[in-house]
Amino acid sequence: MQLNNKATVASALAGAACALLGTPAAQAEEGMLKDWQFDTAILYYGETDRVSLAEGVINATKTNDDDSIFNVKLVLDTLTGASANGAVAQPSAQTFSRPSGKDGYVVNAGETPLDDTFRDTRIQVSGSWMQPFSDTWRATGAVNVSTEYDYLSLGLSGLLEKDLFMRNTTLSAGLSFQFDSIDPVGGTPDALTSMLIPTYLGDDNDEGEDEFEWDDDYEEGENKTGSESKTTTDLILGVTQVINRRMLMQFNYGLSVVDGYMTDPYKLLSVVDSAGMTQDVIYEGRPDSRTKHSFFWQTKYALDNAVVDVSYRYATDDWEIDSHTIDSRFRFNLGDNDYIQPHLRYYQQSAAEFYRPFLNQADPLPMYASADYRVGEMTAYTLGLKYGHKMENGHEWAVRAEYYQQDPKNAGFDEPGVLADLDLYPSVKAVILQFNYHF
Repeated sequence: MQLNNKATVASALAGAACALLGTPAAQAEEGMLKDWQFDTAILYYGETDRVSLAEGVINATKTNDDDSIFNVKLVLDTLTGASANGAVAQPSAQTFSRPSGKDGYVVNAGETPLDDTFRDTRIQVSGSWMQPFSDTWRATGAVNVSTEYDYLSLGLSGLLEKDLFMRNTTLSAGLSFQFDSIDPVGGTPDALTSMLIPTYLGDDNDEGEDEFEWDDDYEEGENKTGSESKTTTDLILGVTQVINRRMLMQFNYGLSVVDGYMTDPYKLLSVVDSAGMTQDVIYEGRPDSRTKHSFFWQTKYALDNAVVDVSYRYATDDWEIDSHTIDSRFRFNLGDNDYIQPHLRYYQQSAAEFYRPFLNQADPLPMYASADYRVGEMTAYTLGLKYGHKMENGHEWAVRAEYYQQDPKNAGFDEPGVLADLDLYPSVKAVILQFNYHF
């Protein structure tokens, strides 16, 4: 979720300030902004004992006299907390090095290894222009830029739409190109090489900070290189059909081709012996290409005082990840100015062909391997409720609260020795809170 037009921003701020002060300038600003629509949002996402995200969004849309539409969006979010590093739990404490290679951390016995220094700030700016060039043809062009501490993303996209049969049918075709550059903290680790593990010395100074010692021959940045990049090309073909005065249906086909670096440089993989004890910890490695196909269907049906919105999405790729998503919303109008909207979403996916919760020491090292639960077998569901209100001045606000749970599954792997008594697939639980304001 995400105004580089300085004059517009200044006008918006001036109008808001004058309104607060009760000056006549507010009326002048209202005339300047009459063609603009603004959407703002604040979102909080928090996992239990893991990652937390706070996000702010400003979205501005202007409709011009020729029916062209300009849109610009700004997103700022911050992430903090602990992220699973990919290693398996053990019956004894484990020591890991930080991504920077300058420090370490200890994970208690029986606990899922989490790196608790996960922090990042992301800024994203995007803009688009929709231009009708006949009664039934429209074209849209868009650009986006997103930057984080260790990540930069640049994108271009275009969409062409054609209306048919008295605008009851719309055909669409879109193409986008994305370039991503990643410069990991501490460098990009060589895939499937050992992580250098320091020796834990404890809290010798009684200051609450752990101390670690490195081998004499340790060199910072060992088995690591510089930045990496990848490109993504997406194609989407769609048709939207008015079925009758109450029903609207949409079908989309999507093709996504990714080339380049897709490994997570911060994810690890445990190498265990026949007793399930960790003998080595290595960096993960993923293929450098991926082709995905997706099929999407959505239906909206208007009742007298409600709207039903149901969609299904199937996706498959050459990593052998197949996924199914069912998403449903049911909006109930509570009079002319208020509504509630329950939300239910279910997601299921199979594991990637290279997914391994751990590696066996006795087996040959594979070409690719990742223990990241996000490419493993899982199910997930979201359950939520939204309440919205339209004010007398035409402005609208809404609040949304949701619960999200992700349940990783064992994709058929035997758990040797001590691993059978440990939770290798813990659930991820989160709450989502959001406030929207439209004016």
